[in-house]
Amino acid sequence: MAKDDYYVIVYQILSYLYQRLKKGEDVDPKQISWDSDFFSINKKYWNYIMVNLIRQGLIDGIRQVEIDNAPPMITHLDGCQITPAGIAFLSDNSTIEKAKQFFRDAKEMIPFA
Repeated sequence: MAKDDYYVIVYQILSYLYQRLKKGEDVDPKQISWDSDFFSINKKYWNYIMVNLIRQGLIDGIRQVEIDNAPPMITHLDGCQITPAGIAFLSDNSTIEKAKQFFRDAKEMIPFA
């Protein structure tokens, strides 16, 4: 896996949101944005990831703005939170386990763990 693989980014976003929830801290929208300190991906790819996290029921609290036939645009990240389904996905998904292993193998520090 590479740093910009879908499931690596999903793992980072869900892990960050879960840590904030457990600590009772507010979400910093910058930390889950496409140009965050933890990952830097293009905005279209990030939007695709976020829309799918919402559709899968793994996160909520974000607004999606739909214009014509374009993909929805994500806004208001400050209300983003992980759902119980997102927590289960984070702990029970074999692909997410591979993403976790990617960080262990690369010996990269996960800044929100």
